[in-house]
Amino acid sequence: MKRIVLAGLIALGLLGAQDTIAQVQVGIRGGANWAFASKPEFLGSFTPNFHPSPGPTGAIFLDFPISERVSIRPEIAYVQKGFMVKEGFDLNLGGFPLTVGARIAYQTQTMEVPLLAKVNLTDGPVQPYFIAGPAVSYTLDGRVRTRGTALITTQPIDVDVNYGSMLNRWDVGAVGGLGLAMDAGAGKFFIEGRYTHGFTRQVQVPVVNVNVRNRGVAVSVGYSIPIGY
Repeated sequence: MKRIVLAGLIALGLLGAQDTIAQVQVGIRGGANWAFASKPEFLGSFTPNFHPSPGPTGAIFLDFPISERVSIRPEIAYVQKGFMVKEGFDLNLGGFPLTVGARIAYQTQTMEVPLLAKVNLTDGPVQPYFIAGPAVSYTLDGRVRTRGTALITTQPIDVDVNYGSMLNRWDVGAVGGLGLAMDAGAGKFFIEGRYTHGFTRQVQVPVVNVNVRNRGVAVSVGYSIPIGY
């Protein structure tokens, strides 16, 4: 009798474990990130404004449920970060106005590891949700891309960035966003918008506090599926 009871408990435990594993999701997402940076106040009007620099982003992730509506989502993501500077002046050629200038973009190829809490706001086949959590990133490489602009835009000229004592490869930040998931086949299709706020100074200069920190707004779409399906 004891053996039968023990076997029954083991079977129930295995079934429960399978149900738990089936709820764990693995997914992928991809989209665009509009990266920009904070500008040091002491620079004021002496330097051009920083503009968003668009680039790709993508990630793979796991989604571990800890309750009916709350889950933990660790990600391994690729993000293009940086900012853009626009400079130019106007010419008058025989009554024809012409703006001549350049777009200079600082672009970094970055690996980012966010650890997010996900909260579903409703139940059902369509689920709006909220995400938030910390993120750590590391810059793999960077470049300065310059394009001339006039009647036409020239081909880009790229110069690699040499990271040394002045430029920081590491960044610690926070992520927050909203998404909308819906049942699609065996898994879920979702669209998501997020904002990333970096806390680490990206330029390390002795004595002077150069307050340049990463920022970013991203929109992506993705799909997740239960591991145990």
